[in-house]
Amino acid sequence: EPCVAALARVERTDFLSPMCIGEVANVSAEITYTSRHSVEVQVNVMSENILTGAKKVTNKATLWYVPLSLKNVNKVLEVPPIQYARKEQEDEGKKRYEEQKLDRLETKQRNGDVILPVINPEPHTVGYSQSSLIHLVGPSDCTLLGFVHGGVTMKLMDEVAGIVAARHCKTNIVTASVDAINFHEKIKKGCVITVSGRMTFTSNKSMEIEVFVDADPFVDEPRERYRAVSAFFTYVSLSKEGKPLPVPQLLTETEDEKRRFEEGKGRYLQTKAKRQAQMQQAAQQ
Repeated sequence: EPCVAALARVERTDFLSPMCIGEVANVSAEITYTSRHSVEVQVNVMSENILTGAKKVTNKATLWYVPLSLKNVNKVLEVPPIQYARKEQEDEGKKRYEEQKLDRLETKQRNGDVILPVINPEPHTVGYSQSSLIHLVGPSDCTLLGFVHGGVTMKLMDEVAGIVAARHCKTNIVTASVDAINFHEKIKKGCVITVSGRMTFTSNKSMEIEVFVDADPFVDEPRERYRAVSAFFTYVSLSKEGKPLPVPQLLTETEDEKRRFEEGKGRYLQTKAKRQAQMQQAAQQ
């Protein structure tokens, strides 16, 4: 049956190296696992300086897609299985599938939060840097079926997260990584979306920003506002020379802000430990 692939989730993405104007981007993608109703795609991005021939990996990511019927976009179709070179590849893929499925469920359960405006907030508090963007979804934002492209949503989320980071530290900022982006529900053409971002955690040199997208059906839709996408972005502060700068400590005021700070600290320490383990493993090899 004819179908279209809808982006359901983007796993954690680390921006390993900047890509400069004039360089050539080489993007390669490969299906690495299939479940009954989803496809895992591994993507590698490499930049090439066409004058020197130098190449470097700038980004790696894992994307999950689900096939939707062209006849009925609310119907998820079955995925043809792929052939694995080794049984271990299938087992590892299944493990990744189960982990992301559990994380999506946990993320959806905590998606009731809203960001409210704060009057005269103090510098370096959550209310001081929080930001929102309102966007009417038009035809240029959508696929042929009238639903928003995942990339369009991610770009808007990155813009809002960047504003939050810049407001907090008042310096040049850059995206360092993106935790899993979960696309909970489709966004149709004609919806008004509100992209909201708030600081959740700061370390000495990084900032974690929670971003979520709420959709309001605007045209001929009786449905109420709903949470469509959520993610955590990590930014770093840079000097004019591109060197990392210290990040001002986030001042938490409410119990919810303190709870989110501790949760962000846990994610930060977990990621740091995982990165150190990977570096030790690479050194041993």
